[in-house]
Amino acid sequence: MLRLVFISGSVRVIPLACEVAAELIRRLKLLKVLERPEIPLHTNASENDISGGTMSDKGRQARDVMLGLMKTCRKLGVSFYSYIGDRLCLNNRNQRIPPLADLVAAVA
Repeated sequence: MLRLVFISGSVRVIPLACEVAAELIRRLKLLKVLERPEIPLHTNASENDISGGTMSDKGRQARDVMLGLMKTCRKLGVSFYSYIGDRLCLNNRNQRIPPLADLVAAVA
């Protein structure tokens, strides 16, 4: 038997036996994980390093400080990036944003 297969806009005729063999190979590759049962089937632990997890206490503390600054700026209606740029003297304009403690005291 022959089978029509569409590959990159062209039609190819492939014997059905070849198609069955290719499917068997794909399935065997999926079962490879059974050869190493000690390896987890998910990658949640390694994704934690990529998705915002920190590797040290100092990294966690730095992330928490930045998130706290972002939330405070949002509540006060101040652009976080302008505030950070102002603190690092990166803003080209002369207007300086007052320290957040002064802005919080003014609102309270």
